[in-house]
Amino acid sequence: EYEGDRNSEGQRHGFGKARLPNGDTYEGEYENGLRSGHGTYRFKNGALYTGDYLQNKKHGKGVFFYPDGSKYAGDWVHDQRQGYGEYLYANGDTYTGEWANNKRHGQGTYVYKQTGSKYVGCWVNGIQDGPAELIHLNYRFKGRFLNGKPLGRGKFIFDIGCEQHGEYIQPVQVKEIEKEEEDEDEPPLPLEPVWKVSEITKLTPWSPHDEELLAP
Repeated sequence: EYEGDRNSEGQRHGFGKARLPNGDTYEGEYENGLRSGHGTYRFKNGALYTGDYLQNKKHGKGVFFYPDGSKYAGDWVHDQRQGYGEYLYANGDTYTGEWANNKRHGQGTYVYKQTGSKYVGCWVNGIQDGPAELIHLNYRFKGRFLNGKPLGRGKFIFDIGCEQHGEYIQPVQVKEIEKEEEDEDEPPLPLEPVWKVSEITKLTPWSPHDEELLAP
């Protein structure tokens, strides 16, 4: 069903309201039969998008309310979260920063609602990866992350005015002697990186970028 403006060829063009066969509804602008311009699309499952369209795709600025109560407000390119935007997750966590192909990608800040801690730094395909700072209530960690875990040199900075320098080391998986009845196909569980302290100092201006300048 459609009620609204049409062009001389009879295509939806201008402003209109439509009910789609699947029960979704759209109210907004059309160009030559396609959703283009500003509009609001209500999904039958309770989700809602209000923002810019280009040729039936979410494109430009828009806000998407998901059925689980989460919400994204920001840039879209060809139906995907891309550019800069803020995502409020169902559990109350938030991410504000860069996106590519629907994933957190680039520079961004993730705030954990439960603890109040926040990760400020690099993301690659939705995962914490690259130079970053993990800020907690009375202290913070400055270093590098790889696949969501801290790895390599870094430091903990305490509000009381001192720092603990060291590095996160990836422990090596020690293979136990297989028992006959054990399933050999089970992959070993990845071990958590272990923090090894090198020194305690007063506050210093070290950052993970300094490492790159020193590298040959």
